[in-house]
Amino acid sequence: MTRRHRLLPLASAWLVTRALMLWLLAHDSLPLLGGRVAREVWRLYHHWYVVLSHGAFPAHDRLWQYPPGAGAVLLAPGLLPGLTYLQAFVVITLAADASVTAALARTGLRPGHSLLGAGLWVGALPLLLRLPFARYDVQVTVLAMLALLALSRSPRVCGAIAALAALVKVWPLLVLVGVAKGRATRSAWTWAAIAGAVVFASLAALFHNPLAFLWQQGGRGVQIESLGGTVLNLATRAGWPGRVDYRYGSMEFTGPYVTTVAHIALALTAVVFGLLVLWRLRARRWTEATPLDAALSAVLLFTATSRVISPQYMVWLLGLAAVCLTSRHTTQRPVAWLIVAATAVSTVVFPLYYSDVVASTWTGCALMFVRNGLLATAAVLSFVRLWRSAHTDPAEPSAPTGRPRAGHTEPAGRTDRPWRAGHAESPSSDSAPWTSCPTSPPTRSPSSSSATTTPRM
Repeated sequence: MTRRHRLLPLASAWLVTRALMLWLLAHDSLPLLGGRVAREVWRLYHHWYVVLSHGAFPAHDRLWQYPPGAGAVLLAPGLLPGLTYLQAFVVITLAADASVTAALARTGLRPGHSLLGAGLWVGALPLLLRLPFARYDVQVTVLAMLALLALSRSPRVCGAIAALAALVKVWPLLVLVGVAKGRATRSAWTWAAIAGAVVFASLAALFHNPLAFLWQQGGRGVQIESLGGTVLNLATRAGWPGRVDYRYGSMEFTGPYVTTVAHIALALTAVVFGLLVLWRLRARRWTEATPLDAALSAVLLFTATSRVISPQYMVWLLGLAAVCLTSRHTTQRPVAWLIVAATAVSTVVFPLYYSDVVASTWTGCALMFVRNGLLATAAVLSFVRLWRSAHTDPAEPSAPTGRPRAGHTEPAGRTDRPWRAGHAESPSSDSAPWTSCPTSPPTRSPSSSSATTTPRM
């Protein structure tokens, strides 16, 4: 099948699904759709746009909880003349969506890769209905995805893009957690630091109060859609006297023990961070998919333990899952489908049955229990599979030249060449961290790892 015939169904699906999402956004006020989600753009984002246009971040606005790079994203619609702020915002979001779809498709056509990732992104994003076009999470997710897709060619570019994304929302910095040890890690993090420092200094010179977001983030409580919120939701049914209030831009619980639940969530986040550090220190084996899998696992773990899990957070997870599925060596396929299921339930929660969640009805409690149960299961499964893949040392023969196979780390003492884990490079190479060039094709054995025997899908 030619390249054109392989991409035609994908392109057709993208056009149809995006047209449907735009139609839903244009009819945002229909009661059947559960309420208006676009007003955050034309009301809140536009308000911030006006403030930013005067050279300052909205320091005294309790809803401003984003790093300074978010200001650049919110100012971007002003660059498109002849359109309202909402129209320009949607055009930019749609362009970002199209660009990453093309990048996923291009990666999927490479040997050893799959179009399944592009298919997941195209098919699963519409599960959130028109919400992705009414939040700027698509833009930041696209940056994180492009950073990961660039890693195999240039760790420097990966690090720089990840830093730019982290200046928009902090979480994309986690995509660097799985970069192969050694030169690739040093290169990625060095360029992330350089790019981040340069852009931050530029924004700080152009706008006042660039760190204002830190003051607002510290005051956030337990959102009703978080894992802790689900516990308090169920406690309400058992007679707990707390209530739900609108605070810091979301519906949060207030009342006895809420602070305790918030502290437990923060403690779980600290535990998650420790587990990721332990995984990286003890990992012995890298494949080309390990950085992708680690990025998804890290973001999923931090999301599941967060005090806030807004519905647009599912865009992050769908994007990283799609990048994982571009590789045939990924360990995260079942995790990706759990994320898709959680995304579908999230849409039922918001906006369709959000009033039930706020009121802590049995329907609302059941929906949140299912959605967060899927996320928690996905997070645990993701980390377990990541740990096993990086700590399994399959007994397979070396390639005829004595070099390790592509995507396989040679145990210490097995070769006299300075190969790093998952990074076979020549002295002048800086851009192909997982490829080796044996003089003859590698042989397969019954005990080969899944990284070399994964069937085509």
